[in-house]
Amino acid sequence: MKLVIANKNYSSWSLRAWLALRATGQSFTEEQVLLGQPDSREQILKHSPSGRVPCLVDGSLLVWDSLAIIEYLAEQFPALWPEDRGERAVARSISAEMHSSFPALRSQMPMNIRRSLPGRGHSAESEADIARIVQIWNRCLARRTVEGPYLFGRFSGADAMFAPVCFRFQTYGVEPTGPAGTYLATMLAHPAMREWQAAAEQETAIVAADELPGQ
Repeated sequence: MKLVIANKNYSSWSLRAWLALRATGQSFTEEQVLLGQPDSREQILKHSPSGRVPCLVDGSLLVWDSLAIIEYLAEQFPALWPEDRGERAVARSISAEMHSSFPALRSQMPMNIRRSLPGRGHSAESEADIARIVQIWNRCLARRTVEGPYLFGRFSGADAMFAPVCFRFQTYGVEPTGPAGTYLATMLAHPAMREWQAAAEQETAIVAADELPGQ
């Protein structure tokens, strides 16, 4: 398999698919197309029919969109979703909510791993998004039926979907307390998350659209 991704510093969607693929234990290669370049879209279209990344290449098959990639992988590696039917439904529900919601958090706190910007991006709208995310985390952590530190015990596609939020919280100084705070620390300490962060910190390319004014 090959995963086509964008800048590790900025690309939240790439991170989701990359983490899920790492969680399967399946070997894969990665190919990076930098965003913010004059030919970025042209280069991405060589791999992804949507003109966006990530895109998973499995032989002659292309799978694009992070959530679709997670679902495709879960058909081969069922442990990517919780074993219990009810928890699996909840995991898919919160992943879909993450996929389609939280516009203020996305626009006002873009993923930017290299930066430390505590206090930036906070507004009534982004705080409402943050409150909902913390509520999701706390509810999932409280109802776990499988032992482990992640949303459904063991690491799942749901954790991969919320991973970019963890980097956003780190960058913008969001510090939830209680179980959500412990979960945030656990995610940031995950070996694959630390590997991604280390690579992001080595990047030098700038994507102006993901840099807040005055940074």
